[in-house]
Amino acid sequence: MTHPAGTLGSPPALGHWTPNGAPPSDTSDALRNAIGDLRSPVVIVRTDDAFAVAHGGSVALNTTGGLRPPLAKDVVAYLPPLPPEQLGDPTFLHEHAVKYPYMTGAMANGIASVEIVEAMSKSGMLGSFGAAGLSLDRIGAAIDRLKLNLGDAPYCVNLIHSPGEPAHEMATAELFLKKGVTLVEASAYLDLTPAIVRYRAAGFRGGVAGFAIPTNRVIAKVSRVEVATKFLSPPPEKMLRALVAAGHVTELQAVLAAKFPVADDVTVEADSGGHTDNRPAITLLPTILALRDRLQAQFRFETPTRVGLAGGIATPASVAGAFAMGAAYVVTGSVNQACVESGSSDGVRKMLAEAGQADVIMAPAADMFEMGVKVQVLKRGTMFAMRAQKLFDLYRAYTSWEAIPEAERVQVEKTHFRTTFEEIWNLTREFWGRREPAQLWKAESDPRHRMALVFRWYLGLSSRWANAGEAGRQVDYQVWCGPAMGAFNEWAKGSHLEVPQNRTVVGVALNLLYGACVVTRRAALRQQGVSLPDACFPLAPLATDEVADRLRA
Repeated sequence: MTHPAGTLGSPPALGHWTPNGAPPSDTSDALRNAIGDLRSPVVIVRTDDAFAVAHGGSVALNTTGGLRPPLAKDVVAYLPPLPPEQLGDPTFLHEHAVKYPYMTGAMANGIASVEIVEAMSKSGMLGSFGAAGLSLDRIGAAIDRLKLNLGDAPYCVNLIHSPGEPAHEMATAELFLKKGVTLVEASAYLDLTPAIVRYRAAGFRGGVAGFAIPTNRVIAKVSRVEVATKFLSPPPEKMLRALVAAGHVTELQAVLAAKFPVADDVTVEADSGGHTDNRPAITLLPTILALRDRLQAQFRFETPTRVGLAGGIATPASVAGAFAMGAAYVVTGSVNQACVESGSSDGVRKMLAEAGQADVIMAPAADMFEMGVKVQVLKRGTMFAMRAQKLFDLYRAYTSWEAIPEAERVQVEKTHFRTTFEEIWNLTREFWGRREPAQLWKAESDPRHRMALVFRWYLGLSSRWANAGEAGRQVDYQVWCGPAMGAFNEWAKGSHLEVPQNRTVVGVALNLLYGACVVTRRAALRQQGVSLPDACFPLAPLATDEVADRLRA
């Protein structure tokens, strides 16, 4: 007959436990409750036929031979307290004034909404507002709201690399400086740009090299060694000189900036939604950690850059695995878009809640369309990826809209545009005339660029149609999503989190952190030779209030 606590192994004794009245408990419930109490130590003892959790009494470790009390039991495993704030790098908590080493990453077009950022900040975590793709007015309004509602509490705003719109990228950085934004998440960078270096360098105020502290901090999201190297190193001297010459930073700021890496934190972005290189986390994180260590030995920064992990973070096991591999913090993305606070629509949240790990696909990116850059999107329930790829194939094959065979043009106007090419061009011309007129100047002399701008109209609006829940455009919804969404849905199955209306960013975050501590404790037991059944580990999602109470206990 199998005991509820599992068959008894033979791990070596660490010492002995002497009871003071209460006997050890060997039921699954008792073990689960003890392991789930993260702020209390756990002592596992060997009884006649099972492992059991000790209550009260006294423990003597490293005892060999000698006299033992008659009721003493062998201690076979010991778990110290493990609250989630101990999972990552304590300097991340200190520098960003947060309680937990957990961050919600930016999702463009305000999908990573001010509501997400505010909820995270008020719960002791960090949120990044999805400023990419928004107008300067909308970004400014979001920053004003965050400053009003959060005061001195932490928040982050996204600064995305815009190779096709360098003026807008610089204007966004200037807006951050004007509004006093002290933390940005730099994403999708292929190389350093004057905008991100200007933001970083302009944050230095006086002080002496070696003692100065950057007030403008950068969390860089990277997936390639060559890009990570640039953020883990000081800014290029040539770029700093050019910024000084342009009056964007002072001589002193340039000197101080050269003593620090461009980024305070680097988020290793593995296989994720949106912009991604589909890299496996299990190889990418160790690679960037080793790179950080080499560059730290070379430059000897006073404070080494911290390295976190994003991409695939969606279950307690993935969070625990990230920290076990050395991540200073974790960043979630796709799972937050399915939460009620996201800037997406209820229809999209339902689509995401039904997604499996294989229901994602790569599709052309709107912001880097001409470069052939792709983003990872939801495949199930939408034809966006197929239609976007059709546009890119036409762009590559023909030098202008007029050069495309008439039958192809008619089909695109019918399925993609639902109007004429010229009508879309008029709308596109009006947009770029406000945002970046240089795009129109190029289109006047380059019909292929004109075609690209019109095709980008479809790619850009497809995301906004999804966010707004545009009726009649469901098949064109562009929903950024990684395989993490499917893993989360599998974990949430059968719990209150299975229903998208019950998903909140704080509830998801606290459950992931709590579960990661349980997974870590389970691994520690196994390392001590104690293997217990699944029923002994509380890994199913809990109601937000309940998991919050457990973390406070």
